Amino acid sequence: MSVSLRSQQKVRTRAALVDAARALVRAGSAPTVAQAAQAARVSRATAYRYFPTHESLLVEISNITPAVRPVEMLLDNLPAGDVESRLVALLDRFTPIVFAEEASMRTALRAYLDTSLRADARGDAAVPVREGRRMRWLDKVLEPARRDLGKARYRRVRAALALTLSIEAVIVMKDVCGIDDEKEAAAILRWAGSALLRAGLADARADKTRRTRPRTAPRKR
Repeated sequence: MSVSLRSQQKVRTRAALVDAARALVRAGSAPTVAQAAQAARVSRATAYRYFPTHESLLVEISNITPAVRPVEMLLDNLPAGDVESRLVALLDRFTPIVFAEEASMRTALRAYLDTSLRADARGDAAVPVREGRRMRWLDKVLEPARRDLGKARYRRVRAALALTLSIEAVIVMKDVCGIDDEKEAAAILRWAGSALLRAGLADARADKTRRTRPRTAPRKR
């Protein structure tokens, strides 16, 4: 099996566990990792690689997923304006959620890190410890600019913007920079996101200008 196919299988396995756990919650239970594994028809050993503790599973299905539902609704009705306005709309919708759900998101981050470290210690191949929401969100927001940016620059801009759209970004604002005020932190992250996007788009325009500029014929001596 190729690396790409293995990665896709891991994503499907994680999704199956989460979907099974959510179904059990809707049925009125607080599922254990073992119960989610059984419902998803996944081995317990495999399930514990993705969710090493009961807490890590419950945080994912009971706190994080419902909390970000407003973001998913926004993505279904993005403003028709330029890409920057779409990005700002995403940041303005998501950053307040991070502040409101900070405790849960910090707990989830700890679970993600613990899962990754345990896998490293066992020598296991990396498992997708997160759903990958923010990259999916950014793909939707940046779609109108994908062609203008080009493949390599799109990848760079998308990765850079991911730094502004996360619990990690809020942790840096609060724990590293000492900025506890939500409005100030949100304004900084909005400014950073816009600046990164503008830089990427400006680079793309400059490249296009260089490619289309007619060459000057050498002077005859």
